[in-house]
Amino acid sequence: MPASVLPKPPISSLYETDFYEWALRTAALLREGRFAELDLENTAEEIEALARSDYNQLRNRTAILIAHLLKKGSQPAKATRSWERTIAQQRVRIETVLDASPSLRRTLPEIAKRAWEPGAKLAMADTGLQRDAFPAACPFTLEEIYGADLLAL
Repeated sequence: MPASVLPKPPISSLYETDFYEWALRTAALLREGRFAELDLENTAEEIEALARSDYNQLRNRTAILIAHLLKKGSQPAKATRSWERTIAQQRVRIETVLDASPSLRRTLPEIAKRAWEPGAKLAMADTGLQRDAFPAACPFTLEEIYGADLLAL
């Protein structure tokens, strides 16, 4: 039998064996309104993963911001335009995520809190300083991390 006429496997089995095909077929079923044929559990899981992805991106970018703020504070004589550029780039990229998902704005205090320790570890790696060279808790306000412009939006 030619491959083009072989029966298609059930969509739920594709999730584990061929994610690309699963995603394409799921999108087609949604567009065609064939909801009864959807693999609902995995579809819901993937939609939640998309939301987590934006949240995680904000947390990672915030950690990078915190690291550079720590570096500037702990080694001001070594501050470079590159550090300032990285801070500006991360703020712009955070703003882009927040423009696409404005409801994440309310999570910024939590994100800043969760990004503190990873940010401190990045600063340690970049500076060679030990953990005790940095405060035990985040010393920065949300405005200092994200910038007044970003918070005002």
